[in-house]
Amino acid sequence: MRNISDIIEQYLKRMLQDSGEGAVEIQRNDLADQFSCVPSQINYVISTRFTLEKGYLVESKRGGGGYIRIRRLELPAQAILHTHIHESIGQHMSQTAAEGLVYQLLEARVISNREAELMRAAVCRDVISIKLPYRDEIRARMMKAMLIALLRP
Repeated sequence: MRNISDIIEQYLKRMLQDSGEGAVEIQRNDLADQFSCVPSQINYVISTRFTLEKGYLVESKRGGGGYIRIRRLELPAQAILHTHIHESIGQHMSQTAAEGLVYQLLEARVISNREAELMRAAVCRDVISIKLPYRDEIRARMMKAMLIALLRP
């Protein structure tokens, strides 16, 4: 059985998919009422599952007419993907950033579930058991190499 966070996440993703613009505006309290949960549960889902690393931009306006806007950021086209990889990864990459990029590629169906699992395993801090900043440098190089190999036409 899925928990309430998973249900809310899937609901929001479906709303994003159904919107022609790739963005939705929600009222936190209205959504909490709809799912019979506390508003902080909505905050939790948005702050942990709709992050920039996972390919989402979240904006909020507080106050009486406030809203939360979630926008899906699209990955660039295949032709410029290599440039995007080098620019977005850079010379260092944390495990959180690597996992976020893998998540974004998986959501965009650029890579398969199996490829995502292999990538996550390869860049895990337990596997690259050397001190920082060298670990983040190696992780960045590994991510670049894996993505370039996977995304070859």
